[in-house]
Amino acid sequence: MTKTLTRSLIHTAGIAALALSATTAPAAEPLKIGISAEPYPPFTYKDADGSWTGFEVELGQALCDQMQADCAITPTGWSGIFPALASGKIDMIMNSLSITDKRKRVIDFTDPYYYTPAAYVTAKDSDLQIPDGLDGKILGVQGSTTNATFARRKLADTGVELKIYDRQEQANRDLLAGRVDAILADKIAMTEFVKRDEAQGYEIRATAPHDPAFGEGVGIGLRQEDDALRKKLNTAIASVLESGQCAELSQKYFNTDICSD
Repeated sequence: MTKTLTRSLIHTAGIAALALSATTAPAAEPLKIGISAEPYPPFTYKDADGSWTGFEVELGQALCDQMQADCAITPTGWSGIFPALASGKIDMIMNSLSITDKRKRVIDFTDPYYYTPAAYVTAKDSDLQIPDGLDGKILGVQGSTTNATFARRKLADTGVELKIYDRQEQANRDLLAGRVDAILADKIAMTEFVKRDEAQGYEIRATAPHDPAFGEGVGIGLRQEDDALRKKLNTAIASVLESGQCAELSQKYFNTDICSD
């Protein structure tokens, strides 16, 4: 075999190898949208076939469509959702995450995409006065939330006993079972909760006052170094707000528009 033929075969083999490499290169991984693995209807929950759906699931897909990005819903235990973001297991947190100064110290946020106050839920036949009548009563609240922060800061002097839960549904069940006198949670979620058949004897008793503990609205949580993703998401959020797509999804799930302040 001549040197010329040998060089020709090596060159041809090299081209073939490059072509094979190009065709077998792995596709870019989808952006992983972190939501709590514990359902939080109507924001995030599983439908009849086991797929995740809800206001934030559909809105997340709309944002990804705007960015022309592939995304994957990635359920993560609420107590570990911040470490999952930091370690790269998820790329964003989209789970009714209020924008607060405390959280800004460790993560970044997009612009807000919805606003909702907190509310107290009690039995309809309860004579409990909020907040003046909480002395000696038990108030359920989900941990690592702005509601828990507010309760610790503002209700400590009322004499109330706080019972902290990992999941909101645990607090809901304890209210129905009479193990707590009231719960404090997101008003939109509680509006849906009291519509359940098993919760017909319960009502929203009062709305919590505006307080810095509740933050500046709900945004998407990101790693602080992900500036490019934050800018893309902010553009997409502005688009779904301006087009009315966020409002349409809000009407679908809540019969009201929570996408504006």
